[in-house]
Amino acid sequence: MKQINWYPGHMKKTKELIQANLKLVDVVVELLDARIPMSSRNPQIDEIITNKVRVIVLNKTDLANNAVTKEWVSYFDKQGIKAIEVNSLTGAGLDKLMKELDETVKEKMDARIEKGMKKRPVRAMIVGIPNVGKSSIINRLIGKKSAKTGDKPGVTRGKQWVRLKGKGNVELLDMPGILWPKFEDVQVGIKLAFAGSIKDEILDIETIALRLIEYICEKNPEAMKNRYKLDEIDEDGLTNMDNIAEKRGCIMSGGRIDYARVANIVLDEFRSGKIDRISLESPSDISSDL
Repeated sequence: MKQINWYPGHMKKTKELIQANLKLVDVVVELLDARIPMSSRNPQIDEIITNKVRVIVLNKTDLANNAVTKEWVSYFDKQGIKAIEVNSLTGAGLDKLMKELDETVKEKMDARIEKGMKKRPVRAMIVGIPNVGKSSIINRLIGKKSAKTGDKPGVTRGKQWVRLKGKGNVELLDMPGILWPKFEDVQVGIKLAFAGSIKDEILDIETIALRLIEYICEKNPEAMKNRYKLDEIDEDGLTNMDNIAEKRGCIMSGGRIDYARVANIVLDEFRSGKIDRISLESPSDISSDL
């Protein structure tokens, strides 16, 4: 598969926006997709936020393998970064996140009070790649629809401050999703495509779906057999895709397979967790020199 390049103009503007507003906040909340924590980490974020205190949120934990998510929490803890498991659909983990934000900046706030300054809300910048659930988390925190949400990447366009007074007295600075200019590792781009962080319109979704079928059939064959009522898993990924198409009635006139339709079915059902709770990477995938 060819290398995926993706860097529309608003992504460059978002990077500049983050850099310009970093001085306004106490802590950065970095949202990651729990299914692909490393692939969903923008490598430019480290460079952008430099020494600013950071808390990681592993979102979409309801779609990821629970045991693997726990491994990621431990992994980041060893890096000196607190990671919080969150399900933005139910709000699970958000109270813990608010408590962690308070704890993270407690020393700074205490110092302000000692100097005779008034206590103010914790100011946090929330960053992450497109379609990782930032808007859904914010809406959960404030209890209403303030931030725009959608299942397509690139919904949030500009920065916005959101006051969370009832949730630990926190002010969130929401930033648009930001990808990076080029994926040096083709597999990173493919995993982001699996998760829906790159617009399907710019990709060959039939090939992406085939790669996803191959991956899940190798790592979790029983999940594929159960979801699509397959008698067996073939060594050939295209054969498995054909079998899924037949089971789901994705057949056109003349017996031809509607690959676009079956591709959309498989991608949608993976992204919604209907196939199984699947993690596409784990800490053991990372080489020891990283």
